[in-house]
Amino acid sequence: MDIFELKKEQYKLAQKIQLNDVFNKPKTIAGTACVQTKDHKLLACIVVCEYPSMNVIEKSTYLLPNPLPYKTGFTAYREMPALIEAYNQLNQEPDLLLVEGEGIPHPRKLGIASHLGLALNKSTIGVQDKLPFGQIHQGKIVVNQEIMGFEIKTREHSNPLYISPGHLITLGSTLNIIPQTIQYPHKMPEPIHIANKIAKKKMKELEQ
Repeated sequence: MDIFELKKEQYKLAQKIQLNDVFNKPKTIAGTACVQTKDHKLLACIVVCEYPSMNVIEKSTYLLPNPLPYKTGFTAYREMPALIEAYNQLNQEPDLLLVEGEGIPHPRKLGIASHLGLALNKSTIGVQDKLPFGQIHQGKIVVNQEIMGFEIKTREHSNPLYISPGHLITLGSTLNIIPQTIQYPHKMPEPIHIANKIAKKKMKELEQ
């Protein structure tokens, strides 16, 4: 993994990210999840749900035998190959993709949600339960005095989520849509919650 070359690529791709809405209201929203098996394979899962009901329409998984090693700031290069393969198996493309990871709050403004959105030409939102980059100021994720996302509370007595636009969506739509995807008692947006549940179940089946 040539870090210098990857950084150059990230800076170049980040210039193509667009923070504008390409839909009036999404009818379908998908969530992603990636889990690692005991033998270091990577299992990706994508679940497509109706919006706003969150009823599951479709699900897809893909097992990547030899993923790149994890490196902070370069998660996309590890997880995207598996996620794209899972996405390509879907019969129905979702209007919006919720990606477990960062959007534009990233050292080079190209977290996995932004990178995946660009690769698929799809609207994406990054959703995290930790904030590895940026500062919180009055509920907003701020980097160099620029608002790049939000800190939101989705469940009582639990830590907040950090949400940010990835590609082809505005800050405002990001903030408006995510709370409507939360279903009690789950903390994460329902499409991501279901994708994680399916991925972990599939992983256990593979390891038996």
